[in-house]
Amino acid sequence: MASELIFRGHESQPVSDPYSPKPPKPWLSVARPIHYILREQRLIFVFVGIAIATLFFTVLPGGSSKPHGPIDESSYIPAELTQSRPQRSMYQNGHVATGFGINSVGKIPLGLKRKGLRIVVTGGAGFVGSHLVDRLMARGDSVIVVDNFFTGRKENLVHHFGNPRFELIRHDVVEPLLLEVDQIYHLACPASPVHYKHNPLHKTNVVGTLNMLGLAKRIGARFLLTSTSEVYGDPLQHPQVETYWGNVNPIGVRSCYDEGKRTAETLTMDYHRGAEVEVRIARIFNTYGPRMCIDDGRVVSNFVAQALRKEPLTVYGDGKQTRSFQFVSDLVEGLMRLMEGEHVGPFNLGNPGEFTMLELAQVVQETIDPNAKIEFKPNTEDDPHKRKPDISKAKELLGWEPKIALRKGLPMMVSDFRQRIFGDHKQDAAATSA
Repeated sequence: MASELIFRGHESQPVSDPYSPKPPKPWLSVARPIHYILREQRLIFVFVGIAIATLFFTVLPGGSSKPHGPIDESSYIPAELTQSRPQRSMYQNGHVATGFGINSVGKIPLGLKRKGLRIVVTGGAGFVGSHLVDRLMARGDSVIVVDNFFTGRKENLVHHFGNPRFELIRHDVVEPLLLEVDQIYHLACPASPVHYKHNPLHKTNVVGTLNMLGLAKRIGARFLLTSTSEVYGDPLQHPQVETYWGNVNPIGVRSCYDEGKRTAETLTMDYHRGAEVEVRIARIFNTYGPRMCIDDGRVVSNFVAQALRKEPLTVYGDGKQTRSFQFVSDLVEGLMRLMEGEHVGPFNLGNPGEFTMLELAQVVQETIDPNAKIEFKPNTEDDPHKRKPDISKAKELLGWEPKIALRKGLPMMVSDFRQRIFGDHKQDAAATSA
C-alpha cells in the first residue's frame, strides 16, 4: 500500500487580511517634546541658562567710560556748552570701530558700551594738545602723549597721572617711535614766532611728520595732521578757502614754519595716495584759551599778559591787520569730528569773526583794565595783513562751527593767566564764579 506522504512546504497558506495600524494621534507630536524636556530635570537647566545669560548682559558692567581722576575741563568750558554738544565717538552710521585701524564691524549690540580706542597725541603736553587729551580721556579712550617738552608742560597733564589709561613718553618725533595705536593726532610743532625761530622747524614738520606717517602705515592707524592758516601766507584772497594755494615767501623769517607746514601737508597727501594711509588735514587759525604759553609772542597771550602786568599793549604797525580768534574747546571739537569723519580735507578750523589788532586790544582793555595803554611799534616782517577762514566746508561736511565768542572766552583765559602769573587763587576763583 502506497504511503501517502504530503510535502507541507508546498501547501498553499490561507491569505489573511492586510495589516492596518492605528491612526496616528494628533497630540503625539506635541507630547513627545514636552515629555523629553520634563525627563531628567532638563527644564531646570534651561531656566538656569537663561538666568545666567540675563545676568551677564544686563547686570555685569560692560566697561566704564568715565575717566580715572579729576578732569579740570569744567574750569574753562561752560556747562551749558558741554551739555549741548553731542559726544561724538567712533560710532559711524550705527557702527563701532575696534581693533587697529578704523573698520566698521557691525551694529552695536544692545547693552554693550563703546570700546575705547588707543590714541597717540604728539605734542600732547602743549596748549591745544593737552585740551585734546582731556576730551579723549573723558570719552574713555586710552591716550599716549609723546612730547619733548620744548613748549609743552607736564603741569598741563598732571591731573591724568596715575590713570591706567594714560601714558606719557618724553620723546622727540624727529626720532622713530614704535607704538600700537588706532589713531594718531600729530600736533607736535612749536607754533609761535618766539619758539619756531629758535628751533629748526623743518625737522619737526618734515622728519617728524615722516616718522609718524611711517608709523601710521605700518600699524594701519588713522593719521591727523594739524596744519596751519600760515600755509596761506599773506593772502591775496579774502576770506581764505581751502582751494586757495597761498602767497608765501619761501625765504622769509617765517618760512621755516610756513613752508614746513606746507611740506607736511604734501607728505601727508603723498602717503594717502601712494601708501593708502587714512589721513586727515586740519588748517588751524588763531586759537586762544587757558594753558597758552604766557610769553610766546602771539597777540592774544601778549595782550593779556601785558594788561595783567600793567604794561602797555604792544600793537605792531598801524593795528589794522586782522585776525580771527577761536576758543580752544571749539578747535578740539573740530579736530575730533574731523578724525572720526570720512573726509580727508584739508579743512579750515577757525572762527570767521574778524578783529583788527586795535579792536582786540580794546576787548582786552574791557576785560582786564580799562586804563591799559596802547603802544605802537614797527610791524614785523612778512606779517599777514588779513586772516579770516571760510568754514563752509567744515559746516557742510563735519557739522562744525565755533560756539564761543571772543568776549565770552577771553575771561576764561584771563583767569588762567592771572593764576599762573600771580598765583592768586582767590582772584581766580572770584573771576570764574563771576
